[in-house]
Amino acid sequence: MRLIPEERPRGVAAMPISRGFAAMPVSRGFAAAINRLGPFGRGVRVAAAVSGGADSMALALLADTWIRARGGSLLALVVDHGLRAASATEAAETIRRLGARGIPARLLTLTHLVSGPALAERARQARYQVLLAACADEGILHLLLGHHAADQAETVMMRVLGQSGSRGLAAMPALTETSGVRLLRPLLGIAPDSLRAFLRDLRVGWVEDPSNVDMRALRSRLRHHGVTHDPDTCLALAAASRIAGHERAAADHRVAAWLAAHAGIRPEGFSLLPDGPVPVAALAALIQAITGAAYAPSHDAISPIAASPRPVTVAGARLLRGGRFHDGLILMREEAAIGPPVAARPGVIWDSRFRLDRAAELPDQAMIGPLGAESARFRRASRLPAAVLRTLPAIRCGNLLAAVPHLVYPDPITCARMRVVFSPVRPVAGAPDLPA
Repeated sequence: MRLIPEERPRGVAAMPISRGFAAMPVSRGFAAAINRLGPFGRGVRVAAAVSGGADSMALALLADTWIRARGGSLLALVVDHGLRAASATEAAETIRRLGARGIPARLLTLTHLVSGPALAERARQARYQVLLAACADEGILHLLLGHHAADQAETVMMRVLGQSGSRGLAAMPALTETSGVRLLRPLLGIAPDSLRAFLRDLRVGWVEDPSNVDMRALRSRLRHHGVTHDPDTCLALAAASRIAGHERAAADHRVAAWLAAHAGIRPEGFSLLPDGPVPVAALAALIQAITGAAYAPSHDAISPIAASPRPVTVAGARLLRGGRFHDGLILMREEAAIGPPVAARPGVIWDSRFRLDRAAELPDQAMIGPLGAESARFRRASRLPAAVLRTLPAIRCGNLLAAVPHLVYPDPITCARMRVVFSPVRPVAGAPDLPA
């Protein structure tokens, strides 16, 4: 750990952000960017992920000034990942620095991370999970992230090296909607050198994370070799990603229009499609929704299927003829890919697709999982295809089938008290590292 000290002696009042040579252009750039991500109501509460690095510290100071002028408030969320001995000290120092600027902070501690395969990915997921949970707990709908122009440029380069398509070259979006929180990245058009100059002008220190120079990571190697170090290069790549982002948004609107006109998703967790070719992007989006996957399948993998739809299993989904149920095709969850049963608790997500909204009077051993072979007893009474019946969520207490809400079993009152909603979860998976 290396702490970048404040450049002012102790006891000297912190310089207001509205003063100082470097503060003005960065503040204007931030304000212009975040205003485009609104609208924000007056008095709104916003959270910011602050690891203590220069980027997230600058984010917190900029956001605090911007939101105070609108009668709102900022909460800084500081995650102690516990992966280094110094992480607790870093988090405490970050909270102290924020407090000195009048910014309230909440410490979020990760205790379950251990060394091993895919540690960076697991740590990234864990950080996002606790950040989103904290926002939900605080009733906050907007979470600011400190990704800047160099992060965006590096992401573009990584996508190029990975032979990503045009969608990938759009890199990180300035706005990402999750099921409960909006992720905002207002620094994507600002170079990191400007953010550091901004902090130095305000005499605010930060933490340097050694993982940022770990040459095992492609992002660090790109940074080390200067591929994205030049500010002009960073801003040019960031601008290119914005153009690709506009194209991606336009393509998404076209896909949404096609789906609205031709496809439908049933509450039992399957989709109805017409006969004939399906736009590749539309089929990919449907597969992602039906399976609850973090990513849509690659277009290369499903292009032949989209051009000539036929019974097939792909990417955790199954495509079959509608038969007597539907004139076209049915896209449903592949039974063999369904996740294991989980404890039936209110709010639990099963198979990344169904949320148990209510679980009144269920014993501790109650589980939610697929109906499976027990679906045979419902075939005559239900018009649903037999394959779909097997994938429906069912609540069991030991060997007893307690409820199948989508089949209104055993009765409407019981099912109303054990409501299960098709709500595909999109975890923030594979997202770039939070600001260091």
